[in-house]
Amino acid sequence: MSTSPQFGEVVTQVNNTPRKETIILGGGCFWCVEAVFLDIEGVESVVSGYAGGTAETANYEAVCTKRTDHVEVILLEFDPEVIDRKEILEIFFAAHDPTTPNRQGNDVGPQYRSAVFYTSDEQKDAAQELMDELVPDLYGKAAVTELIPFQSFYPAEAYHQDYYNKVGDRNSYCSFVITPKVSKIRKKYSHRLKSRA
Repeated sequence: MSTSPQFGEVVTQVNNTPRKETIILGGGCFWCVEAVFLDIEGVESVVSGYAGGTAETANYEAVCTKRTDHVEVILLEFDPEVIDRKEILEIFFAAHDPTTPNRQGNDVGPQYRSAVFYTSDEQKDAAQELMDELVPDLYGKAAVTELIPFQSFYPAEAYHQDYYNKVGDRNSYCSFVITPKVSKIRKKYSHRLKSRA
């Protein structure tokens, strides 16, 4: 995608190339997952949104009813010559608990379930390998992450985009939930952070 999709648009096709790959990840509140990846080297674009469900109910108010079958996700574009899909997925699994069905901490509901909407068989295989090997090592139990072939992505409302960077610790949810996750990933993957000029 040359420009990020906006609320009301629907993405139904992505074109993976040797220099750009797209994956859709759900690991709890999309503010958290987005914030974790924005500073990662090789990540070119992160858009918060919804996957699953229908276009008619792909909005925050409807999704919060827990009856639309959407997952809060990010659409992530990265350069596989800079960071490969397996490391993207390692960061994803380290940043949220993929062993708790329909919840992340105090965020409870089907929209917070762990899911990988893969856009290639290679992504599916890499996710399955990490679910089988990495997740039990990290959490001591099996992953409940859903592996789902990508069909459609619905961008979230504009105020959800880049939320953590815009609001930061002025929001108590950010300070108590997102900041610790971001700090953990920045420390663990410090070698993967974008350089700050």
